[in-house]
Parts: sequence; structure tokens; C-alpha cells
Amino acid sequence: MSSKISTEVHGYHKGSDTGILVPWNKKSASATRDLYKDLLGIQPSKSGVSVDWKTAIQVSTFFACARVISEGIAQVPFKLHKERVDGRGSDPAKGHPLYRLLSLKPNDYQTSFELREQIGLHLAVKFNAYIFINRGGLRGEIVELLPFEPDQVRVVRDGWERKYEVYVGKGRVIPVPAKDMWHIRGPSWNGVVGMDAIKLAREAIGLALATEEHSSRMFSNGARVGGVLSSDTTLSKEQREDLKTAWEEAYGGNVNAYKTAVLYGGLKYQSMAMTGIDAQHLEQRRFQVEEMCRGARVMPIMVGHADKAMTYASSEQMFLAHVVHTMVPWCTRIEQSAAVNLLTDAEIDAGYYPKFNVNGLMRGSMKDRADYFTKMFNIGSLNPNEIRAYEELNPYDGGDEYRVPMNTEQPGSIADNGADNGTDNVGGTPNA
Repeated sequence: MSSKISTEVHGYHKGSDTGILVPWNKKSASATRDLYKDLLGIQPSKSGVSVDWKTAIQVSTFFACARVISEGIAQVPFKLHKERVDGRGSDPAKGHPLYRLLSLKPNDYQTSFELREQIGLHLAVKFNAYIFINRGGLRGEIVELLPFEPDQVRVVRDGWERKYEVYVGKGRVIPVPAKDMWHIRGPSWNGVVGMDAIKLAREAIGLALATEEHSSRMFSNGARVGGVLSSDTTLSKEQREDLKTAWEEAYGGNVNAYKTAVLYGGLKYQSMAMTGIDAQHLEQRRFQVEEMCRGARVMPIMVGHADKAMTYASSEQMFLAHVVHTMVPWCTRIEQSAAVNLLTDAEIDAGYYPKFNVNGLMRGSMKDRADYFTKMFNIGSLNPNEIRAYEELNPYDGGDEYRVPMNTEQPGSIADNGADNGTDNVGGTPNA
């Protein structure tokens, strides 16, 4: 290892809360061990379980929350748009090199869906996503977007300036200027790097892991028996085996369930019912689902944890709330980050902007959509071809006209139209 790389690696440590590499002076064996644990993201929880991203995603609820966020980000269209000259509406900017990178093929080995799913996983688990901006051509336009794993990248801040160091293995560190790194931050305390989601939820994840381990050990050592037969007299080994076999033949299995047992010879049966500790254990596991959903800001119904009293109508409102309160903030965060990192100031001034189309996530039932489109058509806000576009149907000739009922005409338009042609106005289009 060269002295330069050694200085870059060992001359800094990651701040306990910020995640930024800052200089340190004191060295000791314990401090070095703490540094390695910190760099690897391994932190012990109060439950005694070490928690990092690899153990965290083994918790089904935590991984389900991460998938809900990442797949939600990946499944909706993400395209580059350009505002029209008159400022009324926008069009897909298909002629811009960034359009294809965002919507279809960001690099040689990933689709747009796969890249955005990976970005979503990194954001949900680490609150940071790092994508290298590979530039080429005569004008230095963007030709590739290459993602890094969050643990590969460290942010080094020098005053108000920042740079990125990418660890590529075998002690090698590659410096990357800020202009060539698309850094998407989750909730951040200092505005430079996102807070570590694993650290923030360490205790909840650790408790879930400990509870899961307890349940696994209980079943690996033999599950609790359903009941016990006891006798006032001493039984030999052969008598005990014969009694066990006879009992299982008479009362074992679903076919013999709920039969009336007849006991003789001083035999007694004692049912091993669930204890309060067992019930509390199950309740704790249910509570951990809600706890991790709360931290991830994901509705429990989205990970399969539904209230028994929930109806279809309330479920639909939950899905809409998920879009508004979970997906829209993440999509907005990515949109704005893409704009400031992937577009020049001149392109932003020219009206270019990246945009997620979250309308697909908010589509209700066929009846609800029909009612919505009817109302929008009747007030002249949508024409037939725009409605067909929402439903992914092709336009037809004459479908670009906006129409409104007669009683919604602007004041004076009925009289004017009637005076011109000598007839009553029976319909019209919105006045320009």
C-alpha cells in the first residue's frame, strides 16, 4: 500500500453520526477495531445482536419495506421533459442524450428499471445512493450512469468543498470530483450525507433478529408438546411406550380431533396451553412489524400486515396514502437531485427537467377513473385523446377538441353565438 493511500484510509475516520470522513489524531488498538467496525457498518444493538445491512435485510419486514420503496421508484416511468416555449405544458425531450439514459438504458448492463430499483434499495437501507457520471464525446455529454455500493464511497469535506473517495478493493482508493458523482441523499442532518438508516433503526432491527433467533431455537430444540399424560402408579418403560402408542392411535391426527378421551388406571391428562410468555412473544413479533414500518414510513398493509377490521374502501385509501406520503417524497428527492447533478444551468434555464409519472400508482378502479375523466371532460380540462393517452390508447382524428356543456359557457358567449347565426347555442368549446 502506498503512503498516499495509507494516509487517505488511516488518516480519517467516519463521524459516528454524520458518516463523513474527518481527520483523527489518536490511534490505539481499540480505536482501530472501532474504525474497522464503523467502516464495515457493523454495530451491536442492546439486544446483543450485531446489525449491519446484510443482517438487516434478513428481517423480512425490513426487506419488504425496502422492496416496496425500491420497486415503487422503479416501476413508474422516469423521463426527461422540456417545457414548451409558451410555458403551457411540456413534451418528452427524446432528442436529448439523457432521455435514453433515464428512461431505458443507463449503462451496458442495466435497464432503467434495474438501476432505479438499485438506487431505491440503497436509499431505503443506507439513505445514500452514489452513481458515477461517465462523460464522453466532444462536448463532454453524459454517456453512462454507473452505480456504486454505498459502502464503497466516502465523502470527504474540506470546508464547503467536498469530494468522493471510492474504495475499489486491495487498498486502492479512486478520488472522484463532486461534479462526476450523482449523490442522492435521504434525510440528512448536515446536508452533505444522508443519515444511516441502519444506525437509526438498529435497536428495532436487533430486537427483531433476536426474536427471530429465539423462535428458531425453540423449534430446533423441539416445539412445545400439546399435553402430558400422568399416572399415580409407576409405569415401566414398556408400559409407557404402549400407552403412548395407544394414545396416538386413538386421538392423534385431524381425523381423531375433538374425540372424547376415556382415562382409566389413575391416568390424568394435562393440556400444555400457551403461556403468557408465549403470547407476549407473538405480540412482540407483531409489534416489530409496525415498528420497522414506522421507521421506513411505509404503511403496514404494503408489507402484508393488515388490520383485521380493514375494508376494501379503507385499503384503497391506504394505497393512495402510501403514494402521497411514501413514494412522492422519494420521487421528488430523486427528480431534483437528477436535475442539479445531470443537467447544466443552461439546460435547466432552457426548460429541461426529469420527471416521474406517478399517475400510474394512483389509478383507482375502472368506475372511479370513468367518473374522473367524465368530470374533467365536461369542464373542458381534458379532450378525448388526452383521456385515451392516460389509458394508453392511441389517439383518433378529431379527438383533440375541448368541449363543454352549454350551461358552462362564459357570460355573453351564448348571446354572441346566437346573434351570429340566429340560433341558440347548444354546445361549444372553451373560449381562448
